[in-house]
Amino acid sequence: MRVIDSHTAGEPTRVVIEGGPDLGTGSLKERAARLEADHLDFCASVVLEPRGHDAIVGALLLPPSRDDCAASVIFFNNLQNLGMCGHASIGLGATLAYLDRIGPGRHKIETPVGVVEIQLHDANTVSVTNVESYRYLKDVTVEVEGHGAFTGDVAWGGNWFFLVKDSPVELIPANIGPLTNLTRKIRAALDTKGITGADGAWIDHIELFGPPKDRASDSRNFVLCPGGAYDRSPCGTGCSAKLACLAEDGILEPDREWVQESVIGSTYTISYQWGENGAVVPTVTGQAFVTSDANLIFDVSDPYRLGIRS
Repeated sequence: MRVIDSHTAGEPTRVVIEGGPDLGTGSLKERAARLEADHLDFCASVVLEPRGHDAIVGALLLPPSRDDCAASVIFFNNLQNLGMCGHASIGLGATLAYLDRIGPGRHKIETPVGVVEIQLHDANTVSVTNVESYRYLKDVTVEVEGHGAFTGDVAWGGNWFFLVKDSPVELIPANIGPLTNLTRKIRAALDTKGITGADGAWIDHIELFGPPKDRASDSRNFVLCPGGAYDRSPCGTGCSAKLACLAEDGILEPDREWVQESVIGSTYTISYQWGENGAVVPTVTGQAFVTSDANLIFDVSDPYRLGIRS
């Protein structure tokens, strides 16, 4: 299986170029559902130890089913599909450029939640125009064991997020352990209270915000991902959800840039325009760097060929 590894603002992506499972025919959404239902062993084997680790997001590259798209992609982690992934879309852009499949300019990419557009500025700098994003619930309060009450917004940015404005724990690398424990408890509290996204969707990402460390930035965040790892980048879909909240609260005007820091200090530059359906259309710009071009080997005698699951 051939894969291209990259990182976007520190967050890793592994694009499967050759050797993925046969998902049959049908729409990309149908094939994505088939990947999750029938091939989670494949997903785990690609992203988990001993070949990977919990923070890696996989991206299965497929031929486009639309004439106006440069590629189709299904994003996944060790638990499930991801409807959309901002950092992995930036990483995919850098990977397609590395493969000489795209050049500078605008390109459409088909995802299971809709078509997104990327703009390749240079070999490493990519802007992603995401799907329309919106706030679903405002000022939701949950009691978190050992920490008291937390109030946040539920918003969609391609994935479902619970966004807490003021983190009680400083957003620095030294606190990644406590931040991870806290956000896991917040997610558990949401589950216990039955708070979901639209149509009962699981709120699988938790995002905490605080003041930036760099004066050139507007905010700093910590994001818990579905598999339990934290996002090293500022999180593209999380930034999209944040933009929806900022827009509805009248804090950020259309086309004005906002610089979002991650917990490790990497940044995205983000902005939005209003979409046709009254939601925001976010644009996320960041840098990605290809780190390896490799073949994964699956020896049938290897007891851990399908990944080590905790």
